[in-house]
Amino acid sequence: MADIFREIDEEVRRDKAAALWKKYGTLITILAVLAVLGVAGWQFWLHREQQASQAVGAKLEEALKASRDNRGAEAESILVELSANAPAGYRQIARFRLAAETGKRDAEAGAKAFDGLANDASLEQFYRDLARLRAGMLRVDLVPYSEIRTALEPLATPQGVWRHSAREFLGISAMKANQYEDAGRWFDAIVTDPASPQVLRQRTDLYLALVRGGPVQTKN
Repeated sequence: MADIFREIDEEVRRDKAAALWKKYGTLITILAVLAVLGVAGWQFWLHREQQASQAVGAKLEEALKASRDNRGAEAESILVELSANAPAGYRQIARFRLAAETGKRDAEAGAKAFDGLANDASLEQFYRDLARLRAGMLRVDLVPYSEIRTALEPLATPQGVWRHSAREFLGISAMKANQYEDAGRWFDAIVTDPASPQVLRQRTDLYLALVRGGPVQTKN
């Protein structure tokens, strides 16, 4: 009896399956085909994105090599193209590299390029502050200490991510302006900060030796 009921149950299930397939078979087939096409399309898109990323990466490396080989005009030309047309991540890198490359031949032009990045609200604050630092570094030999202080002092706070470099260039600018008290204060901030890199501490020892010597006295 158990075998008979089992056969009847299997027969009923087959009949139900056949009825369901007859009713929904075409829809199921279409959905299956769409799923396969969707996966294939996604894989193709990923492949194309990877190829595009590799091509952009190669162009960026070409620009960096040109820069290392002192072919600044060629490097700038490539970076201009990438900063306009590359995907977002590469475009940001290209803009920073282009500003730095411009600064090699024209410090003020490079600083203005970094100003543009610092004022770009679409960038994260971390990168905007980095651009502000780089602009200030380029202007150390161009503008008075008061302007450098206005630009870089907000970055030199104890919690500032870029405080080490900001303090160093604030000290250098103050020293160039014979503001030795300010210079000593910025260099002391580096020495007393336990997070200051060792190589920066070594440079700061030299700066402090100059500060202690005071302004150079010249005789007519």
